[in-house]
Amino acid sequence: MTFLSFLISGISLGSIYAIIALGYTMVYGIAKMLNFAHGDVIMVGAYICFYATSRFELPAVVGVILAVIVCTILGIVIERLAYKPLRAAPILAVLITAIGVSYFLQNAALLLWSSNPKVFPPVVANGNLSLFDGQLTIPYVTLVTILACVVIMIALVWFTGKTKMGKAMRACSEDKGAAQLMGINVNGTISLTFAIGSGLAAIAGVLLCSAYPTLVPTTGAMPGIKAFTAAVFGGIGSIPGAMVGGILLGIIEIFAKAYISTQLSDAIVFAVLIIVLIVKPAGLLGKQIREKV
Repeated sequence: MTFLSFLISGISLGSIYAIIALGYTMVYGIAKMLNFAHGDVIMVGAYICFYATSRFELPAVVGVILAVIVCTILGIVIERLAYKPLRAAPILAVLITAIGVSYFLQNAALLLWSSNPKVFPPVVANGNLSLFDGQLTIPYVTLVTILACVVIMIALVWFTGKTKMGKAMRACSEDKGAAQLMGINVNGTISLTFAIGSGLAAIAGVLLCSAYPTLVPTTGAMPGIKAFTAAVFGGIGSIPGAMVGGILLGIIEIFAKAYISTQLSDAIVFAVLIIVLIVKPAGLLGKQIREKV
């Protein structure tokens, strides 16, 4: 039962990583940009939900919706101001800009909300699901996190595969120039991608702080890095790969903390990533693409 409990905790943590990684993989898959400020959008979403529910005493659902709306707008603003002028710039310029946006968001949060840790109020009802005559208990927030991850992944697969805008995203991913010649609004499509990724970041931030209820301006930094690792692990650019990579990463981290060392758990996670990339450079579900020169 202890093993099963650790496994469920790993799937729950991995589901949070997977939701964040879905934002990374969508932006990279379509815009070919690594948005390292994504982790800090998580933090902004968590703060919006915190103030909506604890200070203004709004219902938890309203707080989550407000967080998604604010982060969606923030994602569009970041894309228009920071990334759109760099479409034709070298990848190094984009990476430096992303790091700058990340530090800007962290320091803006310090000025607005101070560095004092906030105790995040639960957005999911307190309580546990008891199984096997009470030998195994699963918190409701864990069940909601896993369910949210599955629903979001299925919705994104359907959206990108069946809708007109989703097909436009896939066309932009293949060839932006050809997509533009076919009448697709490339700029609008990329902005929508950032909006969807940032909205997912808000949901991930709320779920993360519900499971680990301490909120500070650097809350999203390490989860953002681990989620990027999960996206690479599963195959960046692949939506199912982001989910698989996130869940596997969460399971590895929880088992490393439980059976090896809490201090070495992060090192073990990144060591596993290195081994996987040596064996399969494109990630678990990624495809090796040959470029003609």
